[in-house]
Amino acid sequence: MEMDHLKSLLATSGASLVLYDGEVHTYHGRGVADLYDLYTHHPGKLRGAMVADKVIGKGAAALMAAGGVARVWTALISRPALQLLLDAGIPTDYDTLVPQILNRTRQGFCPVETLCMDARTPQECLPRIRAFVEQQSR
Repeated sequence: MEMDHLKSLLATSGASLVLYDGEVHTYHGRGVADLYDLYTHHPGKLRGAMVADKVIGKGAAALMAAGGVARVWTALISRPALQLLLDAGIPTDYDTLVPQILNRTRQGFCPVETLCMDARTPQECLPRIRAFVEQQSR
């Protein structure tokens, strides 16, 4: 499977995340919801997978790194997310690199990235992401 195919599917399907683990899967959730679900309930899908994602902040990068993703492409990535992926040895291609991901209203920063900002490893990010996702589901 070529990354260009995943990028094309991401652009044309309306998905926010496309994953290839031997089969192509599209996801339409917001924020880190789909990656968190994959990491916690279907971790085998992430291990060795190729991922195309619209936006990657540090929280999404932490979930991908902890899940063992093999390769990543994204339209937009933050510097902290890129550094975390590179530190994990994950080849990462992107269109646009920004200092930090903005929130949905563009009035501040992404809350998950903000929670993970001072974490040095994916493992340090995971409990913060878990707490955020659990709070959102209440």
